Amino acid sequence: MKNPQNPVARKSGLVIQEVPEEVLVYDMNTNKAHCLNKTAALVWRSCDGNRSVSEIANHVGSLSGERVTDDFVWLAIDQLNENDLLEKQIEADFRGLSRRDVIKRIGLTSMVALPVIASLIAPPTAMAAASCNCNQNFDCTVAPNLGCPANTCNGNGLCRP
Repeated sequence: MKNPQNPVARKSGLVIQEVPEEVLVYDMNTNKAHCLNKTAALVWRSCDGNRSVSEIANHVGSLSGERVTDDFVWLAIDQLNENDLLEKQIEADFRGLSRRDVIKRIGLTSMVALPVIASLIAPPTAMAAASCNCNQNFDCTVAPNLGCPANTCNGNGLCRP
């Protein structure tokens, strides 16, 4: 049975792509793309609502072959919270330490790479599909909103004055 205090990885509204050594996650609600390194991905996948933070640390440690502390998992959960990758926010418990202090402490004692989530905002799908390319003049009438120079298709597939 899932414990409401245990973290649950968000899956709805996400496109998830597994690649070697990392997981790419595209959030269709916010148009943000996230790249979770191997250790952040291990923690995220372990957030099933059945495991406590200590149990996640043990599980990730058994998968990585390294000792993983609760602080390590809390650091990952803090980043997962920031990027809206958990079903509900879980307050990170750094036991009165700053995030910087926790990173220093983990970095000095752990052989496992720190969990890292790199994010960027992607253009909405409608804008991503649009461009200054054209087949007819009508294609260029929506293009000025994208910074295209004109409303005439030049015959070579580009909007031009």
